[in-house]
Amino acid sequence: MDGSSERRFLRGFGITSLGTLVSRMLGLARDIVTASLLGLGQGGVMDALVVALRVPNFSRRVLGEGALATSFLPVFTREHERQPEDAWRVLSSLLAGLAAVTVSLVLVGELACLAWWRLAGAGDSHLIGLTATMLPYLVFICLAAQLGAALQGLGRFRVPSLAPALLNVCWLAAAWLVAPWFAGDKAAQAYVIAGAVLIAGVLQCAVLLPPLYRAGFRFRLDPRGALPALRQTFVAMLPIAFGLAVTQINSLVDSLLAVALAGAPGERFSLGWFGEYSYPLQTGAAAAIYYGERFYQLPVGTLGLAIATVIYPALARHAARGDRQRIGADLTTGLRWVLFASIPAGVGLMLLAEPLMQALFVRGAFTERDGQRAAAMIACYASAAWAYCALPILARGLYAVGDRTTPLRVGILAVVTDIAASLVLIGPFAERGLALSTALAASVQVVLLTGLMAKTMPLAWSEIRGSLIRTLSATTVMALVVYTGSRMLLTEELSRMSMLQAIGVLIVAGAAAYLLVARMLGSSELKLLSSRRLAELPEMTLTQPVRR
Repeated sequence: MDGSSERRFLRGFGITSLGTLVSRMLGLARDIVTASLLGLGQGGVMDALVVALRVPNFSRRVLGEGALATSFLPVFTREHERQPEDAWRVLSSLLAGLAAVTVSLVLVGELACLAWWRLAGAGDSHLIGLTATMLPYLVFICLAAQLGAALQGLGRFRVPSLAPALLNVCWLAAAWLVAPWFAGDKAAQAYVIAGAVLIAGVLQCAVLLPPLYRAGFRFRLDPRGALPALRQTFVAMLPIAFGLAVTQINSLVDSLLAVALAGAPGERFSLGWFGEYSYPLQTGAAAAIYYGERFYQLPVGTLGLAIATVIYPALARHAARGDRQRIGADLTTGLRWVLFASIPAGVGLMLLAEPLMQALFVRGAFTERDGQRAAAMIACYASAAWAYCALPILARGLYAVGDRTTPLRVGILAVVTDIAASLVLIGPFAERGLALSTALAASVQVVLLTGLMAKTMPLAWSEIRGSLIRTLSATTVMALVVYTGSRMLLTEELSRMSMLQAIGVLIVAGAAAYLLVARMLGSSELKLLSSRRLAELPEMTLTQPVRR
């Protein structure tokens, strides 16, 4: 990638990552308020809420922003370059079909919840009720994901990057302003939050339509005319669905195991003839996984997914022209940037996980012990932050050149690895074993995808290796600065505000050390970041669309 294209990439990445960062910061505020309100293991309500939310979220990542958006975007981009009217007809038909499918899934899910409630009785009532309440959210969020993908395909990233923040705004308002009216009733507070999630889904669809209409979109339902493009989209989607959803599948497995294998301290369960056993996990394990994921997803969302979101439309255009050299150049830039940013972010999270939880979350119903449990999960997940960030880029690089089977095969192996490692690691590490197994599976997935991609993709591997060596060197210095500083500044006598100030000092000192060493080592990523011409670039993807 030449310097001009690289700076355009960084401009698009900056817009997307900034929007994602705003959403993540609001999400952090919502999690702090929710933790204070519901705690971690009190009555299992928080466990029920986060597991119930996984159902529509998982569907969103597969049917919405994940496989469907990834398989649809190259088709939409190609149609729009040929004839914009054809692209709008394809989008209209896709939205209509997606609405029909998701509404049908919701109806089936509601009936399943009813049957589950009749069979399970009061034992799983919170989980069943919250799942039933939030299921309709998947209709709106899947439609919003497709609207956002269309805007990204047109090189418009600002509104799609900010739309997810509406979920956090609605959740935060419900947890902060409305739920406290139901003091003492944790279940009622959880249902208030579930209702806010539904409202957020409607709002996310609403804010994406105006910019799409300004871009020329008009709803023109023409299933017959759009059928070839839709058929290509859905044929491509089937293998992509699994390849992109591996980390989400592994997280879902973690949560289900956490619910199934958790009990109160000292509580035992029976296996009939095989005797009685103590639960290997404690109540609150699913909530601890949730908080651990929320923290590691901060670098994943602002770095990995942001880079993948910006780079994929350009990859799709290069693939439509058969320009593999440009694909390789763009992927090289994406991987260099993700290594440069995600490795120090993950190490920093590992070092500061416990003081962050103690300073931000330990209040109200969220105890000091809850903070320690959640911090351990953050550290375990953050150990593979680099892998979570690299996965979306590697997968989309293969999809751009039509290789859908490689991510599928590697993804199946990663899921098997996660399940096997979870069953082995739960014994010695309890709930931390679930996070470590997901981190291990993601690392294996990245190593295998990189090795297989090296055989066919014209990537500048020498540039990537050089960037990795410089990044690891600078990260080592950063880690020493943060670790030494934390031993000096973070003491038990500090007040909450003083601890936050000390953490801020450590973050600034660590970032300064990292950037200083990176500059001394001649990091090209840092040189681009400081380019004065960067601010002059318009909002765009890596390369301008072809006008025909």
